[in-house]
Amino acid sequence: VDRVCAQIAHWQRTGLGLFQVAVNVSGQQISNSSLVADIRQALTSHRVAPQWLEVELTESSLMENTSHTIATLETLRANGVSISIDDFGTGYSSLAYLRRFPIDKLKIDIAFIREVTSNPQDAAIARAIIELAHSLGLKVIAEGVETPEQLAFLRDNQCDQIQGYLISKPLPLAELETFLSTPEQQFG
Repeated sequence: VDRVCAQIAHWQRTGLGLFQVAVNVSGQQISNSSLVADIRQALTSHRVAPQWLEVELTESSLMENTSHTIATLETLRANGVSISIDDFGTGYSSLAYLRRFPIDKLKIDIAFIREVTSNPQDAAIARAIIELAHSLGLKVIAEGVETPEQLAFLRDNQCDQIQGYLISKPLPLAELETFLSTPEQQFG
């Protein structure tokens, strides 16, 4: 988390842009009683506003020590840090925890995106997840978007954000900075 906050601060100082950066947090990390203090310290020491940091958890990590996890996420969220669930639909998907856990975003797993334009069941599931998430006030990110057809489907269904090879493969830091500094790559 400290490295991510340092990187966000660097990008903001150098004018690369203002955008939220997600950091994966494991079940073990979310169970650590010092996580909130560590995140606050990293944000403060690097002078990063909390809205630029997103904590990303998998469904399975949410199920570990749920009362502590809920309290930790509530505190982070109250401090302005965004919370997202990664790989939604592949783990312990339960509609109950969508209302129980303080989250801001759902990331639809690539398993439902890969064949979204050719498999009616995947299309129905993706549409339902987007609609459900929006009705709960959550943003939706589709993972693994690789084709213009998938992008068109997601746009037509009001998916909020995408990630995947259609935009870029995973990049080393220096290449990412070059990619982000190219005006046509500013996806907002």
